[in-house]
Amino acid sequence: MLSLFVVALAGATLLPGGSEAWLAALWCQGATPSGLWLTATAGNTLGSLINVAMGRYARHWEGKRWFPVSSQALARAEGWYMRGGELSLLLSWLPVIGDPLTVLAGIARLPWWRACLWIVVAKGGRYALMLWLAERFLAGYCE
Repeated sequence: MLSLFVVALAGATLLPGGSEAWLAALWCQGATPSGLWLTATAGNTLGSLINVAMGRYARHWEGKRWFPVSSQALARAEGWYMRGGELSLLLSWLPVIGDPLTVLAGIARLPWWRACLWIVVAKGGRYALMLWLAERFLAGYCE
């Protein structure tokens, strides 16, 4: 289970990776669905909160010559996020756009508890769906 936590955490950061295959493999090995759900949700949520922290501290580095994002780009990103609002974090489970959404939440300085709430709902829902799909379609393929 620790390996699932680490894979889920890494998959939620800006690092490439996905935890679905690992979740399915552990499910096939007989791990409890509730334990899998809790572990994957916790790891993936923590990974997204790391992204939120990176976004929050991006303003700290604003204006530094080595920082790759201009002040104008940060302001544009914050404005874009504010138009979508914090409910956009319900899409944080999506590949490609989910990670940047969590960084934008940090740039916009969304309170931690609200970021955590929306991310847990999104990530928990995703893993619940994955486990339901495994039960429904994968059971015959596990040995």
